[in-house]
Amino acid sequence: MESELSVRDVLTTEYVGVSESDSVLGAVRLMREERAGCVLIVRGSEPVGIMTEWDVLGLVADEGDPAETAVEEIMTSPVISIGADWSLADAATTMGRQNIRNLVVENDDEVVGVLTQRDVIAAAGSFQGTTSPAGGSNDSLLESARPIDDTARSNEDVDTQLLPNGGDEFSTQGVCEACGSLADSLWDANGQLVCSDCRSV
Repeated sequence: MESELSVRDVLTTEYVGVSESDSVLGAVRLMREERAGCVLIVRGSEPVGIMTEWDVLGLVADEGDPAETAVEEIMTSPVISIGADWSLADAATTMGRQNIRNLVVENDDEVVGVLTQRDVIAAAGSFQGTTSPAGGSNDSLLESARPIDDTARSNEDVDTQLLPNGGDEFSTQGVCEACGSLADSLWDANGQLVCSDCRSV
């Protein structure tokens, strides 16, 4: 069952790390190269902050210059970290309560990875996929596709409070595993979380 999954089972072990003095532009280029939604700011081996795409959007919206702005000026600090042995459900609840989409994962005070909202969604999709009927054509699987409930959240109060750094609600949004677009609703189709457009293909 999904509640038995630990953070260690699904976390992203390869993360992008930069120093506080690096430029936002340089960090964004690394994010694009690595297809990452955030970078971890480290001082030596200690995580001191995190910068997400929302932080970058805020800088651009305020007409800041990413080439002239140091990462430390827009990073979120301190970071919120959890243990690798935490349950996935507890980690998702922490994300909801703290209004964040990324958690630093540590083991014995050493960073072992980053747990992203995307990791949680993918794990939920894998769990839902195990309950899909076996056999049959792709068409029948698509016809039986259903919306994914947000099972990682422990109560409805958390759902209504979730806000990313940019301030827009995202409790019902996710990334389509077929086309990569952000969608308001995801559907379980053949073991993948897909948007309504990809579901109808």
